[in-house]
Amino acid sequence: MDQTVAVAHYPEGAGHATRMLAVAQAFEDAGAGVVLAGGGPGSRFIEHNGYEVFRAAPVDYIGDYQQGSLGRVLTRSLPYSGKRVFDFVRWLRREDPAALVTDDMFAAMAAPLTGTPLYIVTHNAASYYDAAVEQVFTWLLNRYQLGAAESFLYPAVWPPDEGDPPGVTHVPPIALDPDECPPPDESVEVLVVPSVYSTNFDVLAETLRTEGHEVTLVGDDRWEPVPALLPWIRSADVVVCSGYSTVMEAAVAGTPCVVYPFTDEQHGVTRVLERRGVEGFQVEHSVTHVARAVQHPPEAPTHENGIGRVADHVLGELG
Repeated sequence: MDQTVAVAHYPEGAGHATRMLAVAQAFEDAGAGVVLAGGGPGSRFIEHNGYEVFRAAPVDYIGDYQQGSLGRVLTRSLPYSGKRVFDFVRWLRREDPAALVTDDMFAAMAAPLTGTPLYIVTHNAASYYDAAVEQVFTWLLNRYQLGAAESFLYPAVWPPDEGDPPGVTHVPPIALDPDECPPPDESVEVLVVPSVYSTNFDVLAETLRTEGHEVTLVGDDRWEPVPALLPWIRSADVVVCSGYSTVMEAAVAGTPCVVYPFTDEQHGVTRVLERRGVEGFQVEHSVTHVARAVQHPPEAPTHENGIGRVADHVLGELG
């Protein structure tokens, strides 16, 4: 196969990069070439895995809005948004791929400007948010994505739900699982995985240690970067996390997961997990309750990795 697929990730947090790198590797496994783009902290992770990444202008709507103000969004995020779209237009024209697969709204805006077939891969939905401005923005974004894309592929650990955007195509959860990434030398009891916007995870780790648990805190002074987190999650007895990327990895790994959300999107995801009673996941909202849940974790989840489904779907349509 001589087709090249462009894969671009959203720049907020490493989870977006992890998911889209997993998708890119599935295309490579299917015989297609890939070119990668993104920017932000996640691109360092992709480069750590040996890939080159085109870095478009970064934006951080979540950080600017939820940790700043609407004014910060207007003065920082919005100006950089136009630059990011322009950067992606230049990149797509230079690479001329057979298709663009992305979870990035700005790359999705650039694709029609270059005539590039567009495939969306994201779980984002307006139903996750409480603030009206976030609900309206995400609803409009979902409508645009559904209209502009050949397909809107929706990776979920839950079955089709009333809160999902109408018209999406469900696929299993996505996780990066490279063959060359070894598991840890020793088994891991409790793996604690903070997100960019998490707080108090160092306090949580120390609380769990005082209760007698062996705890591995991703990102602390004792943590060494690894090409993929999935082998560590597989080795753990239980994982504690905030972000949906780790939720999906725990689902694929078959590891019980306690979810401790912080952002509006994370709270929205946990509402679906609770409403649908998704096996393998327990939601808690304080250090004390997380520590209690770790003592009696939920049953292990069972899910296939959806990256092959994504690659098969896109390549099947491209012929």
